[in-house]
Amino acid sequence: MGMELTTIRDVHKHIGQTVRIGCWVHNKRSSGKIQFLQLRDGTGFIQGVVVKNEVSQDVWDEASKLTQESSLYVNGTVREDARSQSGFELDVSGVEIIQVAVNYPITPKEHGVDFLMDHRHLWLRSPRQRAIMVIRAQIIRAVQQYFDENGFYLVDPPILTPSSCEGTTNLFHTKYFDEDAYLTQSGQLYMEAAAMALGKVYSFGPTFRAEKSKTRRHLIEFWMIEPEMAFVDHEQNLVVQERFISYIVQNVLVHCRKELETLGRDVSKLESVTVPFPRITYDEAIRRLQENGHEITWGEDFGAPHETEIAQQFDKPVFITHYPASFKAFYMKPDPNRPEVVLCADMIAPEGYGEIIGGSQRIDDPELMQQRFAEHELGEDAYRWYLDLRKYGTVPHSGFGLGLERTVAWICGLEHVRETIPFPRLLYRLYP
Repeated sequence: MGMELTTIRDVHKHIGQTVRIGCWVHNKRSSGKIQFLQLRDGTGFIQGVVVKNEVSQDVWDEASKLTQESSLYVNGTVREDARSQSGFELDVSGVEIIQVAVNYPITPKEHGVDFLMDHRHLWLRSPRQRAIMVIRAQIIRAVQQYFDENGFYLVDPPILTPSSCEGTTNLFHTKYFDEDAYLTQSGQLYMEAAAMALGKVYSFGPTFRAEKSKTRRHLIEFWMIEPEMAFVDHEQNLVVQERFISYIVQNVLVHCRKELETLGRDVSKLESVTVPFPRITYDEAIRRLQENGHEITWGEDFGAPHETEIAQQFDKPVFITHYPASFKAFYMKPDPNRPEVVLCADMIAPEGYGEIIGGSQRIDDPELMQQRFAEHELGEDAYRWYLDLRKYGTVPHSGFGLGLERTVAWICGLEHVRETIPFPRLLYRLYP
């Protein structure tokens, strides 16, 4: 059987021809004289039809041995079929078993989330999980395309750092030979240094938060996209963010229609994600929340219910700008006209998905940055280099961070971020 392998994704190129596919049995049913094999190969799903009086006894017997998740090579003729989900079927003429799987643990019946998470390595094979992973991969591709097409350089910050950019309370501590080190929670400070060398940069890598949080929006290990741009102010930063998010969403709509259908996603909600995005200030957000019966006063940060309330008032992502300096990061630039608020924005996704981007213009005044270090009791030993950025050729600059998994959850319409990453790390889960 020396035929070259084809993929299920490419069968449309071979209508009326015999192809050979390496695949697994996703499901199987039989009606006496016909066996229907639901086959998958990673690129898609197709039904293989084995008709008893059209194949040899050997082929029929081999097909009869197949069980859920058995692996095989199948030969067959590609035929168009409007009723099938893929639009094609395979009239099977040959079956070569690689392995018959025995007692595959995930059956078509309902399983609890814990059971599925314990078998995450197998759960990934299901149509829904596969669709999510395909969309995740497309989002990553779109992120890189957007930055490549807009003059950004990819820069990789370190994962091991001497301390934290936002205090060490939620960091994983480790030993770096005889020094203390931490797993990074953000590459931002290093990206600021890179922006002073390359102009426009972005990082894309894993970040870690040791928060004992169990919400549907939190992971312990997640991926962040962190652009940083020299000579860009707060206003220009917002324009980059909305164009970037719109680009990603429209790109997924073009390339992943089938996967969004598999997930039952209402794509009309995604189609409306076009620039410009609405903007409201923190002051206005507080007013809107109070008018809708939320007990919140100026100076308090927003929780999930507050973000959801604001998001419900818009049909696309909304920027909330000019938060109080009191609870925002030390490096955010105060508004020159009103120093108690900072030139920052959170982008809140629609449909209750919460904050997907946090960004700001950064402080570029060396004296103010020195003052912030003192106020926040940040160790100058670990971050003398960061102060150097303001000392040697400081410029206005801005940046933002996008959480990949929250973005995947929103675009896919998922209840929980645990399905957005192949092997989630949660508060009580380090397996598999």
